[in-house]
This record gives sequence, structure tokens and C-alpha cells, in this order.
Amino acid sequence: QVQLIESGGGLVQAGGSLRLSCAASGGIFSTYAMGWFRQAPGKERAFVAAISWTGGSRNYADSVKGRFTISRDDAKNTVYLQMNSLTQEDTALYYCAASKYGMGGSRDSEYRYWGQGTQVTVSS
Repeated sequence: QVQLIESGGGLVQAGGSLRLSCAASGGIFSTYAMGWFRQAPGKERAFVAAISWTGGSRNYADSVKGRFTISRDDAKNTVYLQMNSLTQEDTALYYCAASKYGMGGSRDSEYRYWGQGTQVTVSS
């Protein structure tokens, strides 16, 4: 059983930056693809970014390409999401998810384990 705990969310002004972290425990972190998803009020959960279990492949939603960067530190069992040039449209609850030997796909059905989420609010 893998447990995921997100942190780093908060309130930021438009144009600002945040770095989200997701700490994993209970499994061999280096064997899991990790993904970030988000859910805005009144909307369905949406893919944001993912990284394969090897770290060799990264995948981004079109809406965040060039602004967000996903990375992983297997020594710390942690995946990060660096978010720059934030806009109000990025306001959402951000979840991390894990997929055993995954390639970092965009479908939430690929991910077995999910965190509780961390709130990101971008003000004007």
C-alpha cells in the first residue's frame, strides 16, 4: 500500500510561482510513475503532468506546457511540480498519484494510489 502526501499549496498572486511536493511511503518509489492531476470547483479532475517510473519520460497537459515542470527525487521518495506564471485558471485542488511501472500517462484510471490533495489558489 502506497501513501501519498501532497504539500506546498497555498495562495499566490497571478504571475507567481509555487512548488508542490508529494512524499510517498509504503512502496518502492523508484518503481512508480507519478502523476499530478487537478480539480477545479465544478469541474472534473484533469491531468496536469506525469513522469515515468524511470524518469526518462515526462508528459504535460497543453494548458501547462512551458509553465510547469515535473521532477522526481527517488532518494527522497518525492515528486515535485514546479509551477510558474500561474493564472487564475490554475486554481484547483492538486492531487498526486502513483502507477506501478507506469509510463506517465494522462488517464487517471492508470493510477492506483492517490493523495488527499493540496489546494492552490491564484488571485488576480
